[in-house]
Amino acid sequence: MTLSTSLLRKYNVPGPRYTSYPTVPYWEEAPTEGQWIQSIRDALEEGDQESVGAAIYIHIPFCESLCTYCGCNTRITRNHKVGASYVSTVLKEWDLYLSNLNRDISISEIHLGGGTPTFLSPMELEDLVNGLLTRKGVSRSLKGDSEFSIEADPRVTHREHLESLYKMGFRRLSLGIQDFDPKVQEIVHRVQSEEQVRKLTDQARSLGFTSVNYDLIYGLPLQTLESIQVTVEAIQRLRPDRIAFYSYAHVPWIKPGQRRFTEDDIPSADAKRALYELGRKMLEEVGYSEVGLDHFALKTDSLWKAADSQTLHRNFMGYISKQVSPLIGLGVSAIGDSWQAFAQNEKLLETYVSRVENGEIPITRGHVLSSEDRILRRHILNLMTKMETDWNVNSLKSPHLESVRERLLEMTKDGLVEFPENQCRITKSGRPFMRNICMAFDARLALKAPATQLFSKTI
Repeated sequence: MTLSTSLLRKYNVPGPRYTSYPTVPYWEEAPTEGQWIQSIRDALEEGDQESVGAAIYIHIPFCESLCTYCGCNTRITRNHKVGASYVSTVLKEWDLYLSNLNRDISISEIHLGGGTPTFLSPMELEDLVNGLLTRKGVSRSLKGDSEFSIEADPRVTHREHLESLYKMGFRRLSLGIQDFDPKVQEIVHRVQSEEQVRKLTDQARSLGFTSVNYDLIYGLPLQTLESIQVTVEAIQRLRPDRIAFYSYAHVPWIKPGQRRFTEDDIPSADAKRALYELGRKMLEEVGYSEVGLDHFALKTDSLWKAADSQTLHRNFMGYISKQVSPLIGLGVSAIGDSWQAFAQNEKLLETYVSRVENGEIPITRGHVLSSEDRILRRHILNLMTKMETDWNVNSLKSPHLESVRERLLEMTKDGLVEFPENQCRITKSGRPFMRNICMAFDARLALKAPATQLFSKTI
């Protein structure tokens, strides 16, 4: 499918990525500590009957150097002595949750993100994960398959890391690649060779990791069709199980590191989409299937199987194989999700540590979802994971839905979306415009017109 230039220019506007609804800029009053704990307790009690256990996301902010495209919360340092004290603080935060929840909890998912989680030594990773799982009242879920995953930088990750992780039950590894073109790597300050990536991938598979993901980015400075071809040809040789092929979000007003290059270095909107279309075509030619938005997987991978069986879920970590609730965020800037509420930790490391040491769950912002929020969240999630949604049942009806058809009238005329009775379906041609279609379901966006600088472009 070739994306029409006229449609691209028509709909390439600032918009949310919808890893949550409401989106973070439109969060209102954060839950109190008591409200947040109660919402987690409620989710756990519901999950005793329906779910497979809670998920934990742990943010490790440390990186040895700054990748200038990065939009994550990071702390740049080469002092690895900070790792042990940070692990201790995260475990103290976990103890605060356990004492406040005052009930047993089973864990079905652990995700380590960052930053660079493998900035920590193998022993520190063991202290962290074993510390989470060996607290009184904590167990690994026996319902269904548990999933432990970690993001890793090939430049600082060693076999010893992988051996420790495998021993603790990790079977999914995500490597930050972005691009293999040397000139692109240089300008974004992320220089790594195909051989480095191959070595780590082979080590993971030899140890028994069952899913290896590569993160790629299109629209980076100095990126061309030739550099995308070089990158995807390397991917074809390395053959990861799944791929996240993200659109570069240029937000230098939020991330000053992106000022290392200028607007002239960045591909135009038309050129940027051409990069994606070439990458998509090359990936599909060797057996990868598009899953959701900007993700690809082999049919042997659990992500494709989840999409095929319609259990795919999307949250702050992107696409995952199933919905697990609650998601408890630990560490600086980590976000938790109980389905009834969101809560994000302090973003400044020193403030996060101070509050935990003072015995506080370190929430700095969040949002308690209204009944309409929860209904619209389900519709947006359906569109992002199933390409369609249906509000024929009363539990999924909302006054805002009455205006959705009108809001999408132009996109309907352009063949991007269809409206059977009380349903919305994204067509194959509409798939690149998924974020735009979801915006029509976003009541908070409609009430508060978005400032241009809140979001990156949708396409």
